[in-house]
Amino acid sequence: MNRHTHDHGRLAGADEVIRISCVRHTYEDGTSVHLCGLDFLAHIGARVAVLGPNGSGKTTMLYHILGLMRPQEGVVTVFGVSPSEEWTRIRQRIGVVLQNVDEQLLAPTVIDDVAFSPRQYGMSEADALAAAHRALDLLGIDHLADRVPHNLSGGEKRKVALAGALVMEPDLLVLDEPFEGLDPESRAGLLGLMDRLAMERGVTIVMSTHDIDSVPEFADYAYVLAPGGRIALAGTPEELFANADALTEGNVNPPILAELFARLRERDSTAPRPALSVAEAVDALAGWKGCQEPQA
Repeated sequence: MNRHTHDHGRLAGADEVIRISCVRHTYEDGTSVHLCGLDFLAHIGARVAVLGPNGSGKTTMLYHILGLMRPQEGVVTVFGVSPSEEWTRIRQRIGVVLQNVDEQLLAPTVIDDVAFSPRQYGMSEADALAAAHRALDLLGIDHLADRVPHNLSGGEKRKVALAGALVMEPDLLVLDEPFEGLDPESRAGLLGLMDRLAMERGVTIVMSTHDIDSVPEFADYAYVLAPGGRIALAGTPEELFANADALTEGNVNPPILAELFARLRERDSTAPRPALSVAEAVDALAGWKGCQEPQA
C-alpha cells in the first residue's frame, strides 16, 4: 500500500483536522479517563489507528471527537472548532460508524436508512436516493437496498452503516471497530476502500480497533492508549511494531510478525527489522538467510 509522505507530528494549521490535548472525563461511577501524555493529532488525508485494551478510553476519545462528550479538562478541536459546542458547523463533514451499528439503523429499509442524512440536509428526493445508491454501490451492497436492516447479517449491517456514513461524502470518517463481523473478503474490500478514500479524496480516517493485524495495512500513524486513557505510544506502524515489548506493556498484543522478528533479534542482532506483511517477511528472511550462508 502506498503510504503518505507527510510528517504526522509537524503539520499544523489548515492541515490539522483533529487535536486532543490532555482531556479528562470522569464518569458518574467515578471512573476517570485522562487522554494525556501526548497530543492526539490527525491531518487531512491521514489514516489514524487508535489501539488499546478495553477500558483504555478509545470510545471516550471518539465521543469527544464527535461532540457527544464535553471535555471537563483540556481541549478538543475538530476542523478548528470545539465539537461539543459547535457541532452544527461541522456535522455535515463527518461520517460515523459506532461499534453497535444496530443503534444507527433506524429506517424500515436499507435505502431509506442511507438516504436519511441527504433528506435531512434538504436534498430533493431524487438526489437523496441517487446519493444513497452511490454509497451502497461503493460498498458493493446496492442489492440490499430494499431489505429490512435488522434482518441483515452483522457484516451486512456494518456495511449499511458505513454507506450511511459515506453518503454525504465526508471529510472525516470516524470508525469504532469497523472490521467486527466482516469476513476476510469484506475486510479486504473495506481496507481497499479506506485506502482510496484517503489517497484519492483526502478523507481523514480515525479508526479504533482491536484488529492489530489490520493496522499495518490501514494506518499511516497509530496511537496506543494505556489503561486510564494515557497516550502511551505513538508512531508509524513500522515504529510501533519495531518495539513489540512496549506494545505488550501497554496491554496490546503485537502482530505475530512483529513478535516473531522481535524474538529473532533477541537471539541474533543481525536479524532484520520487523516486516509488516507476509510478503515483506519472506523477502527480509530470504535476504537475511542469504547473508548468513557461507560463501563458496
